[in-house]
Amino acid sequence: MSSSLPDDGLFLGFDSSTQSLKATVLDSNLTITISEVVNFDSELPHYQTKDGVFRDPLRDGTIVSPTLMWVEALDLLLEKLRRSNLEFEKIVAISGSGQQHGSVYWKKGSLDLLTSLDPLKPLFSQLTDAFSTPNSPIWMDCSTTMQCRKIEEAVGGALELSRITGSKAYERFTGPQIRKLFECQPKVYHDTERISLVSSFMASVLIGGYASIDETDGAGMNLMDIRERTWSKLALQATAPGLEEKLGNLAPAYAVAGLLTQYFIKRYNFKKDCLVIQWSGDNPNSLAGLTLNSPGDIAISLGTSDNIFGIINEPQPSLEGHVFPNPVDPKCYMVVLCYKNGSLTREDVRNHCAERSWDVFNKKLEETPPLNDGHLGFYYKEHEILPPMPVGFHRYLLEDFNNKDDKIESLTAREVKEFNASTEIRAIIEGQILSIRGHAERLGIPVPPNKLMVTGGASSNSTILKYISLIFGCSVHTVQRPDSASLGAALRAAHGWLCKKEGCFVPIATLHNEKLDKTSLSATLSIPSTPDTAAITTKYASLMKKRISIEDQLVKKFGRV
Repeated sequence: MSSSLPDDGLFLGFDSSTQSLKATVLDSNLTITISEVVNFDSELPHYQTKDGVFRDPLRDGTIVSPTLMWVEALDLLLEKLRRSNLEFEKIVAISGSGQQHGSVYWKKGSLDLLTSLDPLKPLFSQLTDAFSTPNSPIWMDCSTTMQCRKIEEAVGGALELSRITGSKAYERFTGPQIRKLFECQPKVYHDTERISLVSSFMASVLIGGYASIDETDGAGMNLMDIRERTWSKLALQATAPGLEEKLGNLAPAYAVAGLLTQYFIKRYNFKKDCLVIQWSGDNPNSLAGLTLNSPGDIAISLGTSDNIFGIINEPQPSLEGHVFPNPVDPKCYMVVLCYKNGSLTREDVRNHCAERSWDVFNKKLEETPPLNDGHLGFYYKEHEILPPMPVGFHRYLLEDFNNKDDKIESLTAREVKEFNASTEIRAIIEGQILSIRGHAERLGIPVPPNKLMVTGGASSNSTILKYISLIFGCSVHTVQRPDSASLGAALRAAHGWLCKKEGCFVPIATLHNEKLDKTSLSATLSIPSTPDTAAITTKYASLMKKRISIEDQLVKKFGRV
């Protein structure tokens, strides 16, 4: 229980996401005391990123971020925390969340730089020469299709790779990205002494040495045996030579990565024995922050990417979605479905159809009826992960559509060139939610779920939440703040500290008391269960089946399977 935590102790959680670096501080009652954020585009404009990334002008699918930008953001964020009067000397443990699948390549000799940081100098100025390549491939990159196919072929097929690693080969996963680097830039690969994920990279900076990759984030690489929780020899051999040495060891998510390096202790007056708990990926940290703990509990994260995740007891191989070890329970697993076209695609439709205003967007959304009079839209501003579709927009009208008809899946769909603004707005919202529900059911996630949590930036939009509730046929819970990943990281810092204190793994449920519930959950949106709402949910189920059938046709025609 929270009384096991030090009375005056603080716990710091970071979230190194695509567009920003956030921090959340919890006290011993697990109450948020301070939060700060650094936006990459606006506060570090000299890197010239857009939405935190560089997109290849040749549109070959290469999307990267400047590694040094993340380091400089840490400098800036810690200064903001200092100005917020954070008592650094009270922080007893730190953990963090990193955008999943991003990879960092440390140049030979960089360990010496990490172990000799000068507290009188900014962090980023000392690590300018630490990387064998200055840019990090991130989760949005889709330039490794050829490498994915080669890796799958080498291990015995896509399903076999999924059976071993929890996922078939995906372009954004670290294994295919490493194989591409080895094939296309062999000198860079040779000059690399350590490969980190974004999560272990940030932890490495904090401890002044190479941090292990945690088992949960490591599962998002196509390189780890998810049952044994060790590197898969077969997957390593299919990827690049000498890779295991460059990856280092794996560690449980609740383990101690190391003590905070003297650089931060002397520069910011942190505690001398401040623990750095293993960092993990953003989805695992969100799961921790949302306190999901039972099979049938699911969460939808509406961020730069949209994700749905839930808890299962045993991994089941599939060609769709991903299976990771549960970051707060080593006996369980979590399943994840990822959509690249999330908030940025919603914002693009808002900008074109709603005067760049969410208020106008919501008003226009409500001008159209549920099910959108049979209009269905498929919006892929970026190469999509699920389904595997290239950039493009596809709009359909269901012929002879009738709002009273429950057998919508039998109607004929006719492709059209454009929708009016209100129809377009409803089409993107309903389309994204219907796709999430359809693929969740394919993966065996029950609908309606036992509990449905919604997080991410769009979780503050009650109009969008209303249609999530209607489409899934259940109440929707939201978190106190939309950035649950940094909150989850702070909770994991407390959990890791407690495990270290007890000398063994302690269930995170030990922290799940009334104070934590008040910290994590703030509101429940319930749509009154009337005959009308129940009927709408039933019709949405039928519309979902029609959407999935059209989607399957689009994948056959345009997809990258």
